[in-house]
Amino acid sequence: MTLDPTLLSNFILLLTSFGGAFLVALWVSLIFWTYRDIRSRVRDSLMQTLAVLLVAVLNIPGVLVYLILRPARTLEEEYQRTLEEEALLQALEDLPLCPGCERRVKDDWQVCPNCHTKLKKNCHNCGKLMELPWNICPFCATPAPGMRLESTSMDDALRNLQFIDGENDLKNKE
Repeated sequence: MTLDPTLLSNFILLLTSFGGAFLVALWVSLIFWTYRDIRSRVRDSLMQTLAVLLVAVLNIPGVLVYLILRPARTLEEEYQRTLEEEALLQALEDLPLCPGCERRVKDDWQVCPNCHTKLKKNCHNCGKLMELPWNICPFCATPAPGMRLESTSMDDALRNLQFIDGENDLKNKE
């Protein structure tokens, strides 16, 4: 059996055409992939154009150079990272500061452990913590001692004072 040179020539031509078509398809797909990838990483149109031209001109070596130089994170990943950082900062900022030493304190602390500044006061009726400027307890609606009561008349106020004086007299006698 003899090998026909035209058949061998046609077979090599067919393999070369498929190989060339594959390389062209690979080249076009690398350009398209680079375009999509750089658009997800950079907003600057000049950088996008340069990256696509790099791959279009240099083909596979251009892709390798692009992979080395491209930004590490996509715009979406950067946005998510920024959101996480903002959430962490917000959580830190939500903690109140001591008016004396400016250190962070917790909501349920009565006194700053660093500078001993009074942060909250107890309600004399229910014992729950109140902010220092509050004149009435938000939990039991009891006015703070020494607060002027709007609804009391002068007679009631004097009667309360006489009652308090009477208690003091009893204590002094004992």
